[in-house]
Amino acid sequence: MSRSKSSKRWLHEHFSDPQVKRSRELGYRSRASGKLLEIQQKDRLIRPGMTIVDLGAAPGGWSQVAQEATGAEGRVIAVDLLPLEPIAGVEFVQGDFSDSTVLDKVLELLGGRTADLVISDMAPNMSGVKGIDQPRAMSLAELALDLAQRILAPRGSLLVKVFQGAGCEEFRASLKSSFAAVKTRKPDSSRARSSEMYLLASGFHGQN
Repeated sequence: MSRSKSSKRWLHEHFSDPQVKRSRELGYRSRASGKLLEIQQKDRLIRPGMTIVDLGAAPGGWSQVAQEATGAEGRVIAVDLLPLEPIAGVEFVQGDFSDSTVLDKVLELLGGRTADLVISDMAPNMSGVKGIDQPRAMSLAELALDLAQRILAPRGSLLVKVFQGAGCEEFRASLKSSFAAVKTRKPDSSRARSSEMYLLASGFHGQN
């Protein structure tokens, strides 16, 4: 089957993308790794020995960065609906993290301890219809916040992808009610035309 013009354009853009090339050269599984590396360089949110939960982890680019930064004394628990090829030092739970059984597995791995950081680069399967895609994207961000509120240690942090549009400011307000500070990050490696950005919430107030 011949490819459409749009798919050919995407493939050309993807394989000529310097971020894709850089990620491959560094041994990362996706260009998304560059986004977390940039945020890490700026904010130093990942420190050795931390416990990190990575939501929507597949294919594993963020988990790789997190594992390298937290080191042998830290832990990275990755969660995704899709299978994940094993990554040394990363524990994987497959399933929908909004499902109580998946949450129970994450809690079981935590062993009664809390996490220091929750990271989420999740995005819905885009339909191209903003009225459909934006609510789906915000729903994923809200689910990430809900999980963070359940498992984060006091003063813990959440890094979550959102898309500018309806519901974004309301979500930011929700973050501000649970965290001491909320910053916006738009990494250079994020495609300029994309409305995606990342909200970094730090200083979790603690579970109610």
